[in-house]
Amino acid sequence: MTTSPSLPLTATALDRIARVIADGASVVGLGESTRAAHETFTVRDQLFRRLVREHGFRALAVQDTADAARALHAYVRRDPDGVASAAAALATAWAPWRTTEMAAALDWIRAFNDEHADDPVHIFGVKPPQASPADYDAVLDHVRVTSPQQLAEVTRHLDPIRTAHQVDEHVQRARGLHPGRPFADHADDALAIVERLDDGTVLDRMRLIADFHRRSVAGSGTYAGDAEVWGNTILEQLRRTGQRVAYWDGVAHTCATPAALGLAPERGSRPTVGSVLRHHQGAAYVSVAIGFHHGESGAVTVPPPDPDWIDAWLADETARSVWVNLREEGQRP
Repeated sequence: MTTSPSLPLTATALDRIARVIADGASVVGLGESTRAAHETFTVRDQLFRRLVREHGFRALAVQDTADAARALHAYVRRDPDGVASAAAALATAWAPWRTTEMAAALDWIRAFNDEHADDPVHIFGVKPPQASPADYDAVLDHVRVTSPQQLAEVTRHLDPIRTAHQVDEHVQRARGLHPGRPFADHADDALAIVERLDDGTVLDRMRLIADFHRRSVAGSGTYAGDAEVWGNTILEQLRRTGQRVAYWDGVAHTCATPAALGLAPERGSRPTVGSVLRHHQGAAYVSVAIGFHHGESGAVTVPPPDPDWIDAWLADETARSVWVNLREEGQRP
């Protein structure tokens, strides 16, 4: 997130980093400290391309649902049932993935797969299936037909909370856009109405909606997510296919140790996806943190870090010339 359009790392540096992190790794977590910067995404993308081209990585895990990632996979594999553009493939993806940089990354994977049809890159999501905007429409359509006198009440609960599929509820709060009442409470009230009315036609969809809001960052009060579930999804892919995996997410998820995360840090350290992977894979799980110094994120202006922060130290030209390979023999991985 610098003001310069150029990458902070040279091609030679990126080659070396990719070589170091790929050595002995079965899973590499490529975590960024912001989801809103061209530079951090591009560094991750460039490392990923090197892991694929030079080191045989053939699976990309993203923080999204199995259903959303299936659309991305269909696109990069030119599935006949897939869509014709990266933008269309990203239409149902988690909002932070719907960027021009992500579309370019998908196009690169698609081109690579065209040239390596017998050894392609696969994309999968770490989250189980969850509610989508179509579920809200199905619930409202059913209530409109079966109990029109309840439609206004159900709509009053569902209309504000469906916006979380475009802008996460905790982000709405941070930006001052939130309407006030917790979305999980609205979802529970709508569920109670549908449970009284429904014959089973859309009840499962309404339960998915309520579950989505309870498990969100705002609903659960933590950014940790379901670390065990997400981590085990990656491990199962590894066991099933033997493919080396690159995992794209925020550094709070990819870090290899538990961390104090979320809206209630007094809860103490919580498992991260990376800590689950490190527990099962040992040094074969490698975590890479991609940070930034300062700049415009689109939503806010981030000032330079305090002088005693590691971000400030790493920005120093002398510090950037010093490399310590923590994976060398005798040192902590």
